[in-house]
Amino acid sequence: MPPSSSDSLALVLLAFVLGLKHGFDADHLAAIDGLTRFNAHANPRWARFCGVLFSIGHGAVVMLIALGASLLSQGWTAPPWLELSGAWISIVFLTLLGLLNLRAVLAAGEQDVVRPVGLRGSWLGRLGRVAHPGGVAQVGALFALSFDTVSQAALFAATGVQSGGWLHAVGLGLAFMLGMLLADGANGLWVARLIARADKIARVASRVMALAVAGMSLLVAAYGAARLALPGLEAWGEGKELALGFALIGVIFTSFLVGMRLAGRRGPHAPVAG
Repeated sequence: MPPSSSDSLALVLLAFVLGLKHGFDADHLAAIDGLTRFNAHANPRWARFCGVLFSIGHGAVVMLIALGASLLSQGWTAPPWLELSGAWISIVFLTLLGLLNLRAVLAAGEQDVVRPVGLRGSWLGRLGRVAHPGGVAQVGALFALSFDTVSQAALFAATGVQSGGWLHAVGLGLAFMLGMLLADGANGLWVARLIARADKIARVASRVMALAVAGMSLLVAAYGAARLALPGLEAWGEGKELALGFALIGVIFTSFLVGMRLAGRRGPHAPVAG
């Protein structure tokens, strides 16, 4: 039985929120931070768009995987172990990312701007120093070749097939990409603003965002572990995914706005950008 229009809209909104949440992943923030800082010197015209380019490459891979999986798996449903293993991998990674970013804030010197810490950024090597728009998009595409991203794309494919076919799977992938584009694009602009100034306001703004990312990573990891351990909590969370997702994104995005406002303010001795 095909889903109603309200059910389809809820699925699209959920995919969009998942994309927003994915875009605020500390690994994404760290990669975009590095790419933006490198391009601020190597290719200033494109520096502020590194977040957008990164998410376009990342989202394109998600959509291709969702399309391919939906075409090859008509009538296929995702096995329970895929969702369970993906949940535990996400919990472990979020815990590590939260602790690493919290440590970065505590270890930063008084005059330092806190930079987000990722787990995959150190694997990129020279790929983290590309000054061509297509190269930045390719870095984003490489970041999509991970278990958590592939498993999400596979779930989009399975849900899309059940909802009406490959077009639905691609639509969910597109909604995910748009959410990620918003988050990563905002991050690229925010980092560009921090680079344009190196005063006390920028240092405070970087700490606001780093603490928000660390805190939310640890909270989401704790909630995910509690849901797996406590069936009652899992039952309580049924149907509340959108509300919880919007609450999480609201906290992170508010931190972004506070950081951007702080980075955009000019004290009496602040250097002039540009």
